[in-house]
Amino acid sequence: MYRQFLPIILLTISNIFMTFAWYGHLKYKSTALWLVVFVSWGIAFLEYCFQVPANRIGHEFFSAAQLKTIQEVITLIVFSIFSILYLKEEFRWNYLVGFAFIVLAVFFIFKKW
Repeated sequence: MYRQFLPIILLTISNIFMTFAWYGHLKYKSTALWLVVFVSWGIAFLEYCFQVPANRIGHEFFSAAQLKTIQEVITLIVFSIFSILYLKEEFRWNYLVGFAFIVLAVFFIFKKW
């Protein structure tokens, strides 16, 4: 039973690394672009070390579409926290509305028809 949650845990860790790889450099705009690309690639490698096993294990329990949907919801949650705490950006009401529509998509993807 715990094995079913392992992909979600691994995808969460993967998304934390992904968010820093893709957006962490925004706090360091004066740093040379080649350097932030190099550092981002290193962080992205760590992301893949968690993401690939997450999808391999997760495919035992979920379809590929369900795995992608889980990953997108985790990404939104991780990114929202990251943008507020790390980038010090405001979370706006329209972001919440957009995310609610994505959660609605989750319903349709996971519903047994």
